[in-house]
Amino acid sequence: MDGNLKETHRYDDIIDLPHHVSDRHPRMPTIDRAAQFAPFAALSGFGDTIEETACVTEERIELDDSQKEALDLKFRMLRELLPQRPQVSIVYFVPDERKSGGAYTTITGRIIKIDDFSRVVVMDDGAEIPIDDIFGIEGELFTSMGAFE
Repeated sequence: MDGNLKETHRYDDIIDLPHHVSDRHPRMPTIDRAAQFAPFAALSGFGDTIEETACVTEERIELDDSQKEALDLKFRMLRELLPQRPQVSIVYFVPDERKSGGAYTTITGRIIKIDDFSRVVVMDDGAEIPIDDIFGIEGELFTSMGAFE
């Protein structure tokens, strides 16, 4: 035999005995036994942190004076046409809750209210868009009036 391997016979007396079955404790179902060996997250939340770090954010774009003026003109037109519930697409900035920056999102729907006190635009689906975060507003009503071609 190899010098590292030793022949032992320590368990020869019990090797052929039948497997013990408890009278008091029922046998664990196979699915539960398998769960004992399932992987677990030793660092809980670590995966979420890595995912958030990988999330790319955009910086908020500041509108110049001519863009602010065009947006203001669109808001005036929308206020006049509010009873008709005009359909528009609004591009607005959504700040990231965990780090600087955010993302630009577009929502399309009908405007039901422009609340100057709360500074939000309320859409027909209940979405409230902060006026200060709006980057642009598009809609057929602007092109049909020829004001924004």
